[in-house]
Amino acid sequence: MKIITLHKPVSIDELYAHLQERLNPIFHKQKQSDISFTITNTPSGIEITQPDLYEGVLFNIAVQDDELWITRSEHYVDDINSITVESILNSLFDDISGGQGTDLVQEG
Repeated sequence: MKIITLHKPVSIDELYAHLQERLNPIFHKQKQSDISFTITNTPSGIEITQPDLYEGVLFNIAVQDDELWITRSEHYVDDINSITVESILNSLFDDISGGQGTDLVQEG
């Protein structure tokens, strides 16, 4: 799990709306691909999936005040699409922090 501090509290709904609006368009532009990810707001957090290519959840993001607890599927850590999504997520987390930046608290 990776824990990122946003330096300001964020609601799960705010993060969900931001990811819903921005993740796929940025992915399409960066990868020149028509692959789209499904972003779902569940009781356990925001889940990012792509059922046509991957079995199960690629990323689960739980919001804890000003921290994001991110779990990445261990089955796809070397997959280029998953790496691209993670890079995009990092920039979107910076956006949602209001430009105050983020800090990696824990990874492992």
